[in-house]
Amino acid sequence: MPAHRLIATLSRRSTAARLTLTSAALAAALAMPWATAQAQTVLNGTEFSVQGLVGVGRLAANLRDEHGETFGSISGLWANSASWTRNGNTYTGSFLAAPDRGYNIAGTIDYAPRLNSLQMVFTPAAIGASGLAQNQIGLSLTQATRLYETLPDGGQKFFTGLDPKPGGVATGGARAATATMPELPQSYNGKLALDAEGVVVLSDGSRLISDEYGPSVYRFAADGQFLGALAVAPSVRPVRNGVNDYSSNNPTVGQPAPSPANPSSGRANNQGFEGLSLSPDGKTLFVALQSAARQDIGTPAAATRDNTRLFTYDVSAPDNIQLSGEYVVKLPTFRQGGTTLVAAQSEVLALSSTQLLMLPRDSNGFQVGTQTSLLRQVEVIDISEATNILGQPYEQQVAPGGVLNPTIVPAEKVVLLDMLDKSQLKRFGLTNGVEAGFDNLSEKWEGLALLSALDPDRPNDYFLFVANDNDFATTDGFQAGGGYNDGKDIDTMFLAYRVTISAVPEPTTALMLLAGVAGLAMLSRGRRR
Repeated sequence: MPAHRLIATLSRRSTAARLTLTSAALAAALAMPWATAQAQTVLNGTEFSVQGLVGVGRLAANLRDEHGETFGSISGLWANSASWTRNGNTYTGSFLAAPDRGYNIAGTIDYAPRLNSLQMVFTPAAIGASGLAQNQIGLSLTQATRLYETLPDGGQKFFTGLDPKPGGVATGGARAATATMPELPQSYNGKLALDAEGVVVLSDGSRLISDEYGPSVYRFAADGQFLGALAVAPSVRPVRNGVNDYSSNNPTVGQPAPSPANPSSGRANNQGFEGLSLSPDGKTLFVALQSAARQDIGTPAAATRDNTRLFTYDVSAPDNIQLSGEYVVKLPTFRQGGTTLVAAQSEVLALSSTQLLMLPRDSNGFQVGTQTSLLRQVEVIDISEATNILGQPYEQQVAPGGVLNPTIVPAEKVVLLDMLDKSQLKRFGLTNGVEAGFDNLSEKWEGLALLSALDPDRPNDYFLFVANDNDFATTDGFQAGGGYNDGKDIDTMFLAYRVTISAVPEPTTALMLLAGVAGLAMLSRGRRR
C-alpha cells in the first residue's frame, strides 16, 4: 500500500480520511471474519489487531558478503515499499539492513560499517496452520556497501567499528564541530567511529544511519559516501570529566579504557540511538535512545533506566533537517530472579507523524542469559499528548533519581504483539527457552518493517516483519583480516506477522453507517418479497 494510504489510515486530524476508512472498517466488521485476531488494541483513534505469525526465514550464521567478511545481520532495517509486489500468494521486495560495529567479543575491531541489500521472496502460511517449516521467507544478500568519507586528496577512508578514543576532542577521540558539522566520535586511528543501529532512506535517495557511539545520525549517499551528520541535543551527549567523551568502554586490544567507566550524563555506554524511522509521508524522522540518559537513572540503575528519550526531526527538506521535538517514553519493566529490570528498546517504526511501533526486549535467548526471554514485545507509541521537552528548563534532566518529573507527560503506549507466544511460535518449530524438538529464539530482535498485504478485500492489512541481530555469532567467521570462532552459530532470522491497522469509527459516524446498512438490508428484503 502506498505511503499516503497508511498516513490517511492513521491520521487523527483528517476527517475525510477517517470517514472513508470508517466505511471500509465497518464493511469488514460486517463481513465474515478473515481470521481470529491474536491481539487487538486501540490507541488514539487507531485500531490494531494481530492475526498471527505467517512466516519465518533464515540466513546462515556463516554467510559472507562480497568483501569476504561475515554478514552482519540486522541492527536496523528499512523496507523499500516501491519494490514490494504480489503475484498470487507470493510477495517480493528489497530491504536495506544495517549491521552494527562488527564482531566484538574480545574488544572492538576495525570493521568497516556497511549497508547490506537483501532480496526477499515471501509466501505467507495460512493463519492457524501448524507443522510448518521455517521457509516461508526466502532471503538473499545481494550487495554490501561499505561506508566511507572522501579525503581532500581524493582518497577514501572507511568508517570504523572501533570504540572512540577516551578524552574527546583533546585526545583525538572526537572531531571538533564546524560550521556545517556537529562534533563526531573518532577512534584512535583517525577514522570516524560508527556503531550503526538504524537506517532510513530520504526522498533524495540519501541514507540516514543512527549510531550508538555519539549518539549520532550520519547521512550517506547511495554509494556509501559520507555527506554529513545531524545536530544532536546536548542532553544525550556523553560527558566524562567535564568534556564530551564518546568511548563506550569497549576498547580494542592494547587501547586504554575510559576513566570513569560510565559517563556522568548523556547516553549510557552502548545505549545510544538504537531506534530510527521515517514517517510514511517522509517528513518526520524519529530517533530513540535505547534506554534512559545517565542523568535520568537512579538507584538501582537496572530498575530505573526506564525514562528513555524519543526525538523528532523535520526532514521535509533533506538539506535543511531540523530537530523539532524531544519526548519521554516509559520503557517496560519485568522481574527476573527477584530483581526488577528494564527492557531497553531495540527499534522504532513510524506509522505516522505521531504514532510509531517500538520493540523493547530483555537480554535472554538462545545460549544467552537465562535462555528464556521474559519480555520481548512490540508496542504502539503515541506522542500526540506528550510533553515536548525540547528547549524546556527541565530538558537536561527529566527524571531526577530515576523518577519522572511530574510536569512531564510521557508518550501513551499499548502492547501490540507478544513475541513470546508459544502457541504461535510452535506452529513453525520455534519456542522461547530450551525445549526439546523446538528452536529457541535468539536474544536480540532489532529490525522492524511494515508492508501492505496488497489485499483488495482487506486494504488495512499489513505484514509486520521482525528481524534479529545475531551479533556476528558463528563458528566460521572472518572479519577485519582475521578468522574467529564464537563458539555458537546464530542464524539471521525474519518473522512475519499479519496485522490490521485501521481508523476507529467515530460514534456518530458509526451510527450513521449502521443505520445506512440496516436501511439497505431492509430495502433488499422488501425487493425479494
